[in-house]
Amino acid sequence: MTDHISIEQLRKFAEDYVKAEKTRIPSGGWWQSPLMVSAAIDGRFDDLPRIAAEDHLLPRDLLSTARSVIVFFIPFVKALVKENKKGDRPCRDWGLAYVETNDFIGRLSQAIAGLLAEHGYESGLTPATHNFDDVKLMARWSHKHLAHLSNLGRFGVHRLLITPTGCAGRLGSLVTDADLGDNPLIETEDACLLKAGKECGQCIKACPVSALSESGFDRRACWDRLLENIESLEYFSDLPESTHVCGKCAALMPCSFKNPVVNLKKR
Repeated sequence: MTDHISIEQLRKFAEDYVKAEKTRIPSGGWWQSPLMVSAAIDGRFDDLPRIAAEDHLLPRDLLSTARSVIVFFIPFVKALVKENKKGDRPCRDWGLAYVETNDFIGRLSQAIAGLLAEHGYESGLTPATHNFDDVKLMARWSHKHLAHLSNLGRFGVHRLLITPTGCAGRLGSLVTDADLGDNPLIETEDACLLKAGKECGQCIKACPVSALSESGFDRRACWDRLLENIESLEYFSDLPESTHVCGKCAALMPCSFKNPVVNLKKR
């Protein structure tokens, strides 16, 4: 037997979970209050193999009875993003935050699934990262594309998702057989200034290996840089080999902490 549960309940649960985590870990937490959306599983998600990866999973591949997709975004605190702006290599805290956030996203996803289970609903989950083909460098379950289709945010030229609280943070997602409906948060068709026809391109200039351009993304150059960082930076030597970070294209950009296109619409 199932009890009704709403997106508002799930959002409050996630907010409280993040607050509790910030008091638990020595760093005091790398995170601000999370955002969360839900979307009804319909034909829009059939597009995933075309817009993401050819072998991208569909929501019902995770749970055959799934009716809703849930996607959440955990923004990083501004001090961390500011610290990572310096130089052309990621700071140690950026690497630490990546490791701790991966673990946290997994636990938060499990906790959300647990809450849904208490109300009688099943869930299907995937890892926060590293569920991708290391040749194609494409994820079989892209949290970013799920977030875009669920209207949590929009892609920027830097290929990050820009949400109402910016792009500097991490995404997680799951599916459930609870019927949550559509609960979008993005307010604009675009959230990237350059894509909206305005001057910017700061992320293109910030990329240390020139992997970004208005017309494309050199995925291999970006990936090679991430591998080089974990292999060559002494202050990353005690971190997992899977600490593939850079983050320069998200550091103190106009879209780091907000959707800058919203302000254009209000003028």
